[in-house]
Amino acid sequence: MAMVVVSVMWAYRWSHPRANGRLPPGSLGFPILGETLQFFAPNLTCDISPFVKERLNKYGSIFKTSVVGRPVVVTADPELNYYVFQQEGKLFESWYPDTFTEIFGRDNVGSLHGFMYKYLKSLVLRLYGQENLRAVLLAETDSACRKSLASWASRPSVELKDSISEMIFDLTAKKLISYEPSKSSENLRKNFVAFIRGLISFPVDIPGTAYHECMKGRRNAMKVLKKMMRERMAEPARQCEDFFDVLIEELRREKPVLTEAIALDLMFVLLFASFETTALALTLGVRLIAENPVVLDALTEEHEAIVRGRKECDAGLTWAEYKSMTFTSQVTLEISRLANIVPGIFRKALQDIEFKGYTIPAGWGIMVCPPAVHLNPEIYEDPLAFNPWRWQDKMDITGGTKHFMAFGGGLRFCVGTDLSKVLMATFIHHLVTKYRWKTVKGGNTIRTPGLSFPDGFHVQLFPKISHNDKDDSSLSPSLNI
Repeated sequence: MAMVVVSVMWAYRWSHPRANGRLPPGSLGFPILGETLQFFAPNLTCDISPFVKERLNKYGSIFKTSVVGRPVVVTADPELNYYVFQQEGKLFESWYPDTFTEIFGRDNVGSLHGFMYKYLKSLVLRLYGQENLRAVLLAETDSACRKSLASWASRPSVELKDSISEMIFDLTAKKLISYEPSKSSENLRKNFVAFIRGLISFPVDIPGTAYHECMKGRRNAMKVLKKMMRERMAEPARQCEDFFDVLIEELRREKPVLTEAIALDLMFVLLFASFETTALALTLGVRLIAENPVVLDALTEEHEAIVRGRKECDAGLTWAEYKSMTFTSQVTLEISRLANIVPGIFRKALQDIEFKGYTIPAGWGIMVCPPAVHLNPEIYEDPLAFNPWRWQDKMDITGGTKHFMAFGGGLRFCVGTDLSKVLMATFIHHLVTKYRWKTVKGGNTIRTPGLSFPDGFHVQLFPKISHNDKDDSSLSPSLNI
């Protein structure tokens, strides 16, 4: 009997937590489990997830829930979102549920604060900042896109998401760790693919589950990175050839700020983040462009004008040409808005926060929900429509805003944003000027809550023979782009 009473009291305290004020409306669900199952329920649409949408309709733009054992306030309120980003380090700090920390490592950059985070960010910007993009990465990205598209055009079809992932991974892994798959006995990308499949999945570490495969992929990838670090640390005369060497040099300082654990987790996160998020967005972007011929026509006009303006039509893309891509910039912003690659951005309250009559208790998690803002009809007219023209005169987004946070916001605005935009623009440039394509199969999406293509997105590429081949009757107008 006593056990029953204790259980009932515990359950009551779970569902009615104490707070120095009025908590946001909502439910914490079952003890420990919370509403985790509902949070991870599949969403087959591009709309806001049913989990969030149902609660927005019931409770409003700020509500409480519990995910993987932690109480969390979910916000779709643009004012609160902006406040959270702007007050990082003062009232809020970066935080992710324990399962995410296990996946990315306890010393991952998302878990670091203050000086250490700023220090790591400054190191990463040496590689991904605009100066190195202009001087080095644009030309390398241009070459990678050319070669990849030419290779794919020689095949009956390609699965676009996996192929773009491979292209970007090979490009960025070479810059990060001098990794070249043809010269390595380790299939490093294979480990990251296993990692990604379970990245945002229900956290049950049992053989056969996606989460188990995710953790296995992380262990294997970390084994490769640790071996690489040992070998490089044993070569004091080694020349600096890649970003890993930059970190090794930092570790060799008399009083290093870095630790080996932080360096390894940073390399792991960079290898993952450099290719997967952009590949997903770009794959969805190609599908959206295929479904909207008017957008394709405008893109083709812009990029063919760039080609016509060159002395040599097949010359490499220049920084001036990239910066002239006005409509392409609108397209990449619209793709990012609809892709919603990051379904939630987590922070933690460092003290009790009062906002619009609600109290967010100290220690509680806060999940900023970008899709709920990006797909809000009060902010974006016809929000599910792919309409790049909505970004006319609104493209100067150098950080997150109240209404656009595809790349985060505040202190932790994504350091890879400029690289992602260069990759997307360069790929689109070569795609629309040199190829036509048709969908072979797939292209449907699912969100759990992260975006994926369960059946892939298979396309066939056709090299453009001339600008007069648009009426080629061998390609169905309903499929051909």
